[in-house]
Amino acid sequence: MATLDELKQQLRKMATATPRAFRQPLSDSQYSVGFDLLRSGSTEYEEFIIPQLSQLIGLLLKSRSHISVLEIGPGPESVLVHLPNEMRQKIKKYVAYEPNSIFVPRLLESLSSTKEDEAPLPGLRSPPTIHEATFDLNQDGESNTTDNDGKYDLVILCHSMYGMNKKRQIIERSLGLLAEQPEGGLVVVFHRSEMLDFEQLVCHQTAFFPTGISKVADDDETLDKFASFVAGFTVQEADQYGDLRTDWRETCRNIGHRKTSLSKFVSFSSPNIMVAFTRHAMALPELLAQVPMVSGDFTVKSREARTHRPACVMGPRDIRQVQDCVQWAVKHKLGLTVIGGGHSGHCILPNIVCIDMSAFDKICIVEEPSENLACGSKNLAIVESGCQTGDIIRTTMEAGLTVPLGARPSVGPGLWLQGGIGHLARFHGLACDSIIGAVVVSMSSGQIFCVGNVTKKHRPVGSIQPEKEEDLLWALKGAGTNFGIVISVTFKTYPARTYALRNWVTPLHNNEQAELKIAHFGKHVSESLPQTSSADAYLYWEADQLRLGITIFESCTVRSSPVTIEIDFEPGASSKTIDGVALFESEMYMSVMHGGHGGGKTSSFKRCLLLKRIGDPKIAKILISAIKERPGPLCYLHLLHGGGAVSKISTDATPFGCRDWDFACVVTGTWPRDQDGTEVARAAVDWAYEVSRRLLPVCSGFYGADLGPDPRDASLAALAFGSNQPRLARLKQIWDPHNVLAYACPIPNAPVEAKLIILVTGESCAGKDYCADVWTSLFVKHIPRSLKARSVSISDTTKRDYATVTGANFERLLTDRVYKEFHRPALTRYFSEQVKQRPHLLEEHLMKVVYENADVDVLLITGMREYAPVAMLSHLVPDSRLLDVRVQASRDARVRRGGFSTVAESRNT
Repeated sequence: MATLDELKQQLRKMATATPRAFRQPLSDSQYSVGFDLLRSGSTEYEEFIIPQLSQLIGLLLKSRSHISVLEIGPGPESVLVHLPNEMRQKIKKYVAYEPNSIFVPRLLESLSSTKEDEAPLPGLRSPPTIHEATFDLNQDGESNTTDNDGKYDLVILCHSMYGMNKKRQIIERSLGLLAEQPEGGLVVVFHRSEMLDFEQLVCHQTAFFPTGISKVADDDETLDKFASFVAGFTVQEADQYGDLRTDWRETCRNIGHRKTSLSKFVSFSSPNIMVAFTRHAMALPELLAQVPMVSGDFTVKSREARTHRPACVMGPRDIRQVQDCVQWAVKHKLGLTVIGGGHSGHCILPNIVCIDMSAFDKICIVEEPSENLACGSKNLAIVESGCQTGDIIRTTMEAGLTVPLGARPSVGPGLWLQGGIGHLARFHGLACDSIIGAVVVSMSSGQIFCVGNVTKKHRPVGSIQPEKEEDLLWALKGAGTNFGIVISVTFKTYPARTYALRNWVTPLHNNEQAELKIAHFGKHVSESLPQTSSADAYLYWEADQLRLGITIFESCTVRSSPVTIEIDFEPGASSKTIDGVALFESEMYMSVMHGGHGGGKTSSFKRCLLLKRIGDPKIAKILISAIKERPGPLCYLHLLHGGGAVSKISTDATPFGCRDWDFACVVTGTWPRDQDGTEVARAAVDWAYEVSRRLLPVCSGFYGADLGPDPRDASLAALAFGSNQPRLARLKQIWDPHNVLAYACPIPNAPVEAKLIILVTGESCAGKDYCADVWTSLFVKHIPRSLKARSVSISDTTKRDYATVTGANFERLLTDRVYKEFHRPALTRYFSEQVKQRPHLLEEHLMKVVYENADVDVLLITGMREYAPVAMLSHLVPDSRLLDVRVQASRDARVRRGGFSTVAESRNT
């Protein structure tokens, strides 16, 4: 489906043979007709513009009781009349500039009412002022008012900047009309996603609506009016120039989209963008005086990011300059993006300042006494954030070491800070699991923080260890792009390995055979491999046939030889032995599929789901149908092997809380690079999202490294962190309180805590759970209002993790007293070992319970042994009333209930 902008370009190109004398600007009447056609065929106002504007006005009303509004080019109706009533009541003054003589009376009528309770803007203190004129760059504001010197809290340009050549000057003029007090006034622009160049003005906030659709009736008269409106002019017909109107309407039909040949409408893609500016929009020269700008042609790997035009790309050369960037952003309440490897589609965004970290490109291998390190690794790799995966593997291999990273050499820190799935994941875990320390610039103050294991030599001058550094380190190990600008990380290392590769490509003749092959691979092939090996699969279409490609990676240390494992698959596999560097170019999609996707010949868009049991018929059918319905010949699915060490790490050990999966399914929409920005590329992106949507109900989680501010990512991000999401939301508020890093993988807002939290403590078998259940029912039954109460055990998390590690029955640990008492000694030892590794485990479990039950008014938490825990824990829930009640019972009573008095007491009851 073509965009409206592509349609406009095509229509104007077709008119180039027509002399300008035959081209006539649209009259006000013709423009009005075209505008109404476009507006009536689009839902962008309801789905994007009104929600975004409501959110922004809500923020304004936090610091003022009423607002004054200037709307530039509102058209026949103000966008404000569609706001919620409570917001419309807060608008005390309304002024508009509308040059179209047909729109002005309609606008006045839409703002008028004979009854006060039906007034569109009932809070106005004077009638609305409508100027039938263009917005003049040279005027001094509204001369007929003394209200705040003719200043406004909000200036709106909603689809009114088309044809304006001096866009920066328009925004500057609008910024000059914002009231100085209270601060925070906004100039808000809504625009269809053409290239908006504001010439280094920096926006306060931006949002995207990539799925907008505009449709128009498929009849000749309507298409003629619509085409003229989109092109921006009409053509006086002359025989010698042909019937351009006929050609235009046929172009609309040809490049537009019709669901069926009988469809009565033609549809066009209409992506929208919102850009909001404050008076700080012109603050960039202040930063440029401190930090150098990246000059010349600057390119990144991501096709999506390359289409964006940032306010500026900064190139800090040292940590001080990174601090300058952060402090500048905090001071002016602006956001930043960060460029590491440049693979993220949101590392560069329109009208946002981005920081290029390529100057931080050092890798250092250090040897530390193992007794000084809890990780037990003798050799550490200190890796700065300008490094790429290939750099790290080459450097560590020279020292006989390796780090478990991903499969592409040009990927940067976004990989290891947000997960990192590679061929050693089954043996050593994810890349983020090997991070044991970091140097990071604080997003709240610009200070340099050292967290975890950072060797003395690599501690920057002036750096500090923050309070609760373990929380920050935890957040960096899986959601790190949200919590600070990371200067370097400390990796624990492992002995370098070599790899024996075997490849199979099997044609699949029908759906039944495809399902059987996928099921056989998922169960018998992948499950037969030891943790030192992994099996990847590719589902793709080539030579007019569905194909299943399989690669087995068997690794061993460089001083030993790989042992070939017998695989129950098919004969005819190709094989070779390579090292970690050569591994990068040995991926099947780089070297085999479609003649190889390497060499910069293609662009791609990826989204990655985590799947369990890919042989399940529901999953297999979705995978097969996805390839058969692919929009282009180069699209494919890549299944990366998980399990092993990945699944043995506790779900709350890092933010990467989705651990129970067999394969990461990378849905890859691919197209020739010369088709970037075309309908072909958009179709591949839409396909990746559609396949992800189909797989969501059957997936075990979503990989967050690819996700960003695209609204289609919001539902996917909800599955990125598992049960760790509430904790991450709270930590985001603490470590990035100004939301400077607003465009990384979305983290939902922290939930509201229960108003009253009661900690029910006592010894084993004292009756804590029984009492809590009784009290819960009393709260619900006897309080004279709608009240939601719940009783939850804090020890359930420990029991679940223990059951996962030992194979114990989790349900029986919860419900079978005898079974639980039998496991109590081992359960106690397990919990004690966990506390040694994570001293704040009690606090972590408490906050996990609080966040997971944020929908209740009264929360009773059982399973605790501590005496008087309120003093120790109340600071964690400052917005809740925290009480504790201790349940006591005699020793004989506890023994009769099944308690073993000879066992040392623990908290795991």
